[in-house]
Amino acid sequence: MTRRPIPRIGMACVALLSLLLAGIAAADTRAYRVETVAGGLDHPWSLAFLPDGRMLVTERAGRLRVIERGADGAFALRDAPVDGVPQVLAMGQAGLFDVMVDPGFAQTGLIYLSFAHGTAEANHLRIVRARFDGTRLHDVAPVFTSQPAKRAGQHFGGRMALLADGTLVTAVGDGNLERTDAQRLHTHLGKTIRVHTDGRVPRNNPFVGRAGALPEIYTTGHRNPQAIVRVGDALYSNEHGAKGGDELNAIAAGANYGWPITTDGVDYTGARVTPYRTWPGITAPLTHWTPSIAPSGMAWYDGTLFPAWRGSLFVSALVERSVRRVPMAGGVPGVQDILFAELGERIRDVRSGPDGALYLLTDSASGRVLRVVPAD
Repeated sequence: MTRRPIPRIGMACVALLSLLLAGIAAADTRAYRVETVAGGLDHPWSLAFLPDGRMLVTERAGRLRVIERGADGAFALRDAPVDGVPQVLAMGQAGLFDVMVDPGFAQTGLIYLSFAHGTAEANHLRIVRARFDGTRLHDVAPVFTSQPAKRAGQHFGGRMALLADGTLVTAVGDGNLERTDAQRLHTHLGKTIRVHTDGRVPRNNPFVGRAGALPEIYTTGHRNPQAIVRVGDALYSNEHGAKGGDELNAIAAGANYGWPITTDGVDYTGARVTPYRTWPGITAPLTHWTPSIAPSGMAWYDGTLFPAWRGSLFVSALVERSVRRVPMAGGVPGVQDILFAELGERIRDVRSGPDGALYLLTDSASGRVLRVVPAD
């Protein structure tokens, strides 16, 4: 019997059904327009907004750049980088990472930077606080430096967030050297840490006073964290697995997130990292991505330009060359959208702007800052 060809509308329905069964919704690309805000950036890594409408962008090579509106009202990248940025180790995955603006910036001028500090043979994740006068950084002071020193240029982490009590949290990668360090309390590798913004250790950190434990440690068992975002009293992070097993986690003080005891991924060789996906005492991810999407930045969207997107986490992805919209209800992820895949670019960061638009950073030697607004 001759089979009839499946009509195109039927093929579309099959594709949509496949996506829904995988927990992914088909995105309506007609609902938005993508504009270029600035180009010619060398692997831009992070974006932050100043109260007066200017933007700060980090370049992995070690430069902090300013985007501002010109006389014609259009955004433009200032030619000269910001002076006074500390020396950065730029090699492999190492470089200048996150930039975060202090909530009191209008009065204090304070910003925070995270970066790889040291040499190829002895390096750290470092966070500094500095005062920005519009062209230069002043009074640069270290807030946190990971210990001990490690070699090579992989798995730094470095995204930052402020909790409701004003303390600063960041995630530190495992260094990709001795993965079991993520479970050991004598090292910051494979942990999230929490400090005051002047570097002091909060007295109520979960491992304060424990013999042999570094007091800055907040959680354990992380591989290669790429983002950390506070939403009200909740704290979310994402991280790379190896081959599969990328994770979205809800971060709670003192919790253990499993690496390398548990994972949904395998080693890049195909060998097992561990036979366990769950284990007593291990906090399971909210969701995982297998095959790997290589999550990078993350943002919480509650703006007014896209009402249907409110209450969602947006997770940028390097390998998938997309942004995942993850709707959240009561701390539980819903059906995901895959957005912006039509750009065909690695997306390093995603941010929710004060204007209600969504901003993206493309990861290349000629990277761009993009602005997503409703379609006309």
